[in-house]
Amino acid sequence: MKPRTLVELSKLGLGNETVVQLRTLELPIDYREAKRRVTGIWEDHQPQLVVHVGMDTAAKAIILEQSGKNQGYRDADIRGFWPEGGVCLPGSPDVLESGVCMKAVCKRVAVEGVDVIFSRDAGRYVCDYTYYLSLHHGKGCAALIHVPPLSRGLPASLLGRALRVIIQEMLEEVGKPKHKAQFKENSTMVLPAKGN
Repeated sequence: MKPRTLVELSKLGLGNETVVQLRTLELPIDYREAKRRVTGIWEDHQPQLVVHVGMDTAAKAIILEQSGKNQGYRDADIRGFWPEGGVCLPGSPDVLESGVCMKAVCKRVAVEGVDVIFSRDAGRYVCDYTYYLSLHHGKGCAALIHVPPLSRGLPASLLGRALRVIIQEMLEEVGKPKHKAQFKENSTMVLPAKGN
């Protein structure tokens, strides 16, 4: 995902009572690096909610993903690696669900010029793998938003506004709209744990 969109979201903020701090670091399409960084986010920051934003080059709409899958990772990453046996976390459940009801969020958001849809299949590649890891470490306190590529019809400013509205609704959904938010790893929003 392009940092320009996250910069735009950082400028917009999430409203009067929620502050977004943006820190970007390119997260490569790399299973092992994703696992290391996602684990670090949860261990180091103990956030209440992590929102992952990944690009889906085939998408025509913003897609709110409800669940992450543990198995089926058969496509190699940019380094030619894929998880052994196609499994993210051996011995873990096949599917983990977000504590955020994406269908409810999807029904409530309206962004002029942008379609927002709901999905239960994030695609069995690095985004889904990352999401599953985050759902596992965060006990369901994670979300994944797949976005289409930037274009004339979807500039960074519009996508940034759309993400703002969606994330505000997610915060409403989990009942934590007053906590400070931070961005980590170029595509992940982190809400610090209570008391931080």
